[in-house]
Amino acid sequence: MARAIWKGAISFGLVHIPVALVSATSSRGVDFDWLDSRSMDPVGYKRVNKVTGKEVTREHIVKGVQYEKGRYVVLSEEEIRSAHPLSTQTIDIFSFVDGKQIPLQNIDTPYYLAPDKRGGKVYALLRETLSKTGKVALARVVLHTRQHLAALMPLESALVLVMLRWPAEVRSLDELALGSDVTRPELAKGERDMARRLVEDMSAEWTPDDYRDGFEDKIMALVDKKAREGRIEDVETAFGEEERKTADVIDLTELLKRSLGSGKAATRPKTASKPVARKKVSK
Repeated sequence: MARAIWKGAISFGLVHIPVALVSATSSRGVDFDWLDSRSMDPVGYKRVNKVTGKEVTREHIVKGVQYEKGRYVVLSEEEIRSAHPLSTQTIDIFSFVDGKQIPLQNIDTPYYLAPDKRGGKVYALLRETLSKTGKVALARVVLHTRQHLAALMPLESALVLVMLRWPAEVRSLDELALGSDVTRPELAKGERDMARRLVEDMSAEWTPDDYRDGFEDKIMALVDKKAREGRIEDVETAFGEEERKTADVIDLTELLKRSLGSGKAATRPKTASKPVARKKVSK
């Protein structure tokens, strides 16, 4: 069984169900460790040689991927850059699937999408088509040099792009090692009926404004109180600091025009273009 990161209970009414919280995902990718180019000794985060304890200057640091225990393959910056996917500034839809088929544990980060320039009509057409068919669009998109698997979904009058975890990042439920008392429980009809009635009695409408982070509220109340009392410190910021440029600007217009104009369905790739990697990039 996978290691539990939290243990407690699910509680509703007088019912308590002891549970263990287990991560449903595992981070994957390439883990580049810093090495001293002169000796191939590991270099710590503060650029300190972990063997000699001496500081290592930037020009002597290279990136390596652990191939076997204690053995690394060194890659140049050019080799690493050449492996990055090409940023096309498009959301590349390659298939449409029933939204219910996407497992909950595969869902990662949602982003709102708004039509740009004269793309409103095509935007609305795609949204309405997805709403009427009950489908979501599977797509690939490159953000910040990283390729993502994503699902394009309708949400009221808008579209939402939901980043999905690659299948290799999602752990199997088999890791929970659930016993037969859970997978094939013997539940009496009376127990089922009472549990259902309890759920019905406690049912309510989803009102997100009612749910707040109490810790954040207390901290901000303390900040406001100190500010009113004049207890504010002046902090100098770096002069001329440039704003970060992002690759988040996504234009749907051209993609949709080409797709609708061709009259041909997109061909589904045989395999995902993201290679399976063992570890996450950490530096």
